[in-house]
Amino acid sequence: MGWQTFAHEADVGVRGTGTTLGEAFAGAATAMTAAICDPATVDAREAVAVECVAPEAELLLVDWLNALVFEMATRRMLFSRFDVDIEAADAGLRLHATARGEAVEVARHQPAAEVKGASFCELKVAQQADGQWLAQCVVDV
Repeated sequence: MGWQTFAHEADVGVRGTGTTLGEAFAGAATAMTAAICDPATVDAREAVAVECVAPEAELLLVDWLNALVFEMATRRMLFSRFDVDIEAADAGLRLHATARGEAVEVARHQPAAEVKGASFCELKVAQQADGQWLAQCVVDV
């Protein structure tokens, strides 16, 4: 699984890659954490289950990242590890995931930004020519 952030005007782009769609979504989630703090500083102590359903992969990515934003805000947590499984469903695609992380400790995590949500800007989910999956979008910070 790979991940990276990319510059986008006043916001931040997040990108994940992997051999499966689930790995690419996990990478995008890790990149979103990286927009806030160094993911290596976040211990994977507590597990939180997340489920989403969407008619297509692009909408599922936005729903997934926004579900994580909700969990981070309401639980006052940061996440550093993501196990994501995506399968076909009657309504399109269903995502079952476990996000692992810990409560925010400002002194240790040194959050640089607050992610407000995932947007449709630069939204792309596709299998590349080399077989790797790509999942990306811009998040509002």
